[in-house]
Amino acid sequence: MQKIFSLDIGTRSVVGIILEERDGNYHVSDIEVEEHKERAMLDGQIHDVPAVSDVISSIKKKLEEKHGPLHKVCVAAAGRALKTEKALASFSIKGKPLLKKEDILHLELSAVQKAQAQAADNENDDKSYHYYCVGYSVLYYRLDGEGIGSLIDQQGDEASAEIIATFLPRVVVESLLAALNRAGLEMEALTLEPIAAINVLIPQSMRRLNVALVDIGAGTSDIALTNKGTVTAYGMVPTAGDEITEALSDALLLDFPLAEKAKRELHQSDNITVTDILGFETELAVQDVVEKIHSSIEILAEKISHEILLLNNQKSPQAVMLVGGGSLTPELPGELARALNLPQNRVAVRGIEAIQNLSFTDLLAKGPELVTPVGIAIAAKQAPVQYVTIHVNDQPIRLFEVKDLTIGDGLLAAGLKINKLYGKPGNAYFITVNGQEITLPGGYGLPPVITKNGKEASVDDKLRNHDRVTVIKGEDGTSPSVKIAELVDDLPVKNLLINDKPHTISPMLLRNGKNVSLEEKILDGDTIHYEARETIADALKKLGYETWLDKWKPFRLTINGKETFIPSFSGKVFVNGMEAKPSAIFSHNDKITLKDPEKPTVKQLLMKRSEFRESSIEVMFNGSPVILKQEAKVFKEGRPLNPDDTVNSGDTLTIEEKTGHSFIFQDVFNHVEVAMPASGNASFQLVRNGEETTFYEEIQAGDSLEIRWTNAYKK
Repeated sequence: MQKIFSLDIGTRSVVGIILEERDGNYHVSDIEVEEHKERAMLDGQIHDVPAVSDVISSIKKKLEEKHGPLHKVCVAAAGRALKTEKALASFSIKGKPLLKKEDILHLELSAVQKAQAQAADNENDDKSYHYYCVGYSVLYYRLDGEGIGSLIDQQGDEASAEIIATFLPRVVVESLLAALNRAGLEMEALTLEPIAAINVLIPQSMRRLNVALVDIGAGTSDIALTNKGTVTAYGMVPTAGDEITEALSDALLLDFPLAEKAKRELHQSDNITVTDILGFETELAVQDVVEKIHSSIEILAEKISHEILLLNNQKSPQAVMLVGGGSLTPELPGELARALNLPQNRVAVRGIEAIQNLSFTDLLAKGPELVTPVGIAIAAKQAPVQYVTIHVNDQPIRLFEVKDLTIGDGLLAAGLKINKLYGKPGNAYFITVNGQEITLPGGYGLPPVITKNGKEASVDDKLRNHDRVTVIKGEDGTSPSVKIAELVDDLPVKNLLINDKPHTISPMLLRNGKNVSLEEKILDGDTIHYEARETIADALKKLGYETWLDKWKPFRLTINGKETFIPSFSGKVFVNGMEAKPSAIFSHNDKITLKDPEKPTVKQLLMKRSEFRESSIEVMFNGSPVILKQEAKVFKEGRPLNPDDTVNSGDTLTIEEKTGHSFIFQDVFNHVEVAMPASGNASFQLVRNGEETTFYEEIQAGDSLEIRWTNAYKK
């Protein structure tokens, strides 16, 4: 015969039960009930761990005196922040032996772990990752996609189970564990109070009915609903028996403990006797007392019915079962029936006598407050949900004990997500090569470094109780480390002879407009340009002939305010003896000759500019040939220039044109010397082609001109 120790740690009191099991039948052999000495619990949540632990220790000690040492205990929890999630798990069973109970449990708990992940993912607050599953029910099993009552001893291709699981925040479970540990107890199994009650009061065969089970304690009213063969929803109302006690305290002027005592007496007799805080003792009819607190009873019924309708898609269930000490509140069943529009006989209080296959001695109480403690013990036997404790980065974590529990499950329970443990990829570089945009990806982030009990491990490794796991985030990826040479094609080297001096030249390679070598590293945002078919100008830039490129610029003058270019005076380049342009492409072993620009004289300039070119004619003067010329006058900054003066590129010149005028007789005297006769007062005569003329007579080429001295002629 196996003994099971269970505790129902309520807001008002703690109930300890010793349950004996033999061949599927259960016997309650002992019960201990002890109230909290102070209000250490609030709405099902432990607020004073040492105070609660003292009560647990007291119950444990009393039971140990009769039943021997107690080390493990089954408990249930209730909390304000219950979360419910549905999840489906499947696995292939093709070619495997008949399914056993252990296989089914594994499948169910796999679905629970998936629901646990959903509960974590559905919350934005990081703290919400720490939710513990405190119970679950199977919605259905399926074999190869078809619904089936049981998977045990079945064969097929795929088995699946969908569950509904309920989770409590970490603080609720941790405070419960702390209280047990202080009392020297280890938690053997944990469940939720409505699950414990529903397992013993509403067996599987009854769950096709739409029934609501309400466990009314002191601080909370826990609700579970069944329909179509399964448990469909769980809920909780933070209103319960304490509200009725407080209403009695206010109405009868009683302190809280006396009000609690009076509340329990309401269903035991027709009259109660109370002593108020002023010391007056009064005997009151129960019906009168109930009328004084009727509004509080109505409020409790309304809150419970509102939650039931919310969980049941705004429909009233077929029946409601009430358990827990608070269910003994007078007129509560009737008020609930009215609020849910149900007949009076569809809402009933149920005690442990309604539990199948359960026996107990006549000395023990049988009330509804014992249903949940008994249910906790039976649930621990029929559907044990044991936990293992591991440490992730020195943080204690509790998990379902399943044989394929992995480090990945532990990381999830610790609030760690695998994808966030991987190092981030390195920053990519965005560059341009010859006008084409290219992305250079960064290095991949490294996976996390995981150890189990000091040895290297992976997320798939199995976990056992008390394993210690350490996780170090993987290193982030690095930015690209790429040389320019890795991005461009092979660029051939060329030999050149420049003014008989040998040179070796690599193809033009620019980064952000500046020359660069192939060995330099690429940086984000770089613009790379390379050209295997380089021009002569490119080669001269790279080989240190940049100054010569200025000489190659066209010879430029500003003449009479107008910009004028004279290419023949510019520097020149010859490739293999042939004149070439700077934009010409050179080849391997070409011979390049650079010719400096000319420094022309004024005379050479005028010769180049036809509009300023000199004019001349030849005439005969006194029998000798004479050439007459007309030249333009050139000024630089107001200063006249001689024909042999040098002109530089960029000069600003003014040219006074003389061309376009006819020659006259007088022009001859600019080119010849005339000697006057020795005798003074000589007169002369100007003769053109034998006829007398004047100084201003127009002359033409070939004319015969004379100057005749009259006196000399007479002599």
